[in-house]
Amino acid sequence: MNPKGKLIVIGGAVDKGSFTEKNFDKQVEKNLNFFETGILKRIITESKLKEDSQIEIITTASKIPKEVGPEYAKAFQYLGAKHVSVMDIEKREQALDPAIVERLAKADIVMFTGGDQLRLTSILGGTPFHDLLLKKYRTEDFIYAGTSAGAAAASYSMIYQGSSNEALLKGEVKITSGLGLIDDVVFDTHFVQRGRIGRLFQAVVGNPKTLGIGLGEDTGLLITNGKSMEAIGSGLVILVDGRNIKDTNITQVEMGSPISIKNMVVHVMSHHDHYNLETHEMTIFVGHAVHSNE
Repeated sequence: MNPKGKLIVIGGAVDKGSFTEKNFDKQVEKNLNFFETGILKRIITESKLKEDSQIEIITTASKIPKEVGPEYAKAFQYLGAKHVSVMDIEKREQALDPAIVERLAKADIVMFTGGDQLRLTSILGGTPFHDLLLKKYRTEDFIYAGTSAGAAAASYSMIYQGSSNEALLKGEVKITSGLGLIDDVVFDTHFVQRGRIGRLFQAVVGNPKTLGIGLGEDTGLLITNGKSMEAIGSGLVILVDGRNIKDTNITQVEMGSPISIKNMVVHVMSHHDHYNLETHEMTIFVGHAVHSNE
């Protein structure tokens, strides 16, 4: 069954005012660049109740939640949202609290901020909060939005460690279970800016059924019905498709050795391009026309 909810996953941002964990400006309206006015506004317009939606900002991944949460709240409010709250879940016992779970039950949108994705899975994983999050996504007109760590944690498989410059050495990339909203994909964030293509290559060659999705900064994907992906924002989304890999040495070489891969397929998506996770067909948007790769 296709989920009724929507996923909006964002690659993060480091430009001043994109609500990273530094360089805040007290006047939030000066901070709003294309990322905020485009993607955050799209989150509101995609929601069931638009500006009347109940939005919960979840700062669990962040090391400075007291700074990050209010910045996002101000951004959403500036864009017209009327009901925005920050949900402070810094310890696992808070995700067991019936009052916190009840707030999630009433939410139309959750926005997971950046930080460390392992904090998300270790604090929320397997709790009543996590169970309800999955249920709402699968059965309700509900939006899960996440940037950086919040995006990386959305899938069943989650990259949590691995340097960019050594990513194609066997064993360098570490993968664990994410929050599990979507299967057969793995997300990587800050993708183009931090040169993380090798991390996705290794993640995909280890299980070629998994589609690697690299989200550039200021860039996101809107995923509806669990299968239809639209690129949103100002940058690039890189797709790494391993289904047609013809050969690799990953099982022969020692740990720490370079990996060889034959016939990996890569797609590049930009604003308004679409990709179908069932048919693996990409359509490129150009003005009012689209060009298919089929």
